[in-house]
Amino acid sequence: MTVILLVRHGHVEGIKPERFRGRADLVLTETGERQAELLALRIASQWVPSSIHTSPLRRCVATGAAIAGACGVPSEPLGGLIDLDYGAWQSRTYDDARASDPGLFEAWLTTPQLVRFPNGESLQDVATRTASVLRFVLSRNAADTVVLVGHDSVNRVMLTQILDLPLSAYWRFAQSPCCINEIEVTGSSFQLRRMNDTAHLDIGFDWPARH
Repeated sequence: MTVILLVRHGHVEGIKPERFRGRADLVLTETGERQAELLALRIASQWVPSSIHTSPLRRCVATGAAIAGACGVPSEPLGGLIDLDYGAWQSRTYDDARASDPGLFEAWLTTPQLVRFPNGESLQDVATRTASVLRFVLSRNAADTVVLVGHDSVNRVMLTQILDLPLSAYWRFAQSPCCINEIEVTGSSFQLRRMNDTAHLDIGFDWPARH
């Protein structure tokens, strides 16, 4: 059995008020750095990862580095985990995008599987490269625990694949900063054990040591 811990990076500027962050190479805020530390302690206390792979963007690299430091295993970037390319909408606020192209903005909220961002990607593009990530991980990490550090959009798309759901289910998932999704893979069977778990961000919680 392979265990995949699919996590999201820590807090960055542009989450609230919401902005199309995408490929902008943002750094973690102080809040994000603290979240990454707590996430790392949670993972180190309950799992024994053999490898860590992150999006090449700095917010994910920094989150992966915190986990690597706590677990004593290396962290490596993996291009397929990079965030959705919003193209011409890169770095726009939601209010600006809604005002400039209300039709496309409404489609993004209601039928995301039909949207391709101007000069950017579609969810189908993300699904193709994240499927390759899953194949890579499963081919190299049988009977291991692997941490993947991704983004809100990337994680949502991967969850649709894991749960065998259409891309139209994209908005059904919440992915909070430094959340944990735990997936157990046995043969060709995927079982979601936890999703969007952020209990570790309660600073007062003392995580028990793993057995």
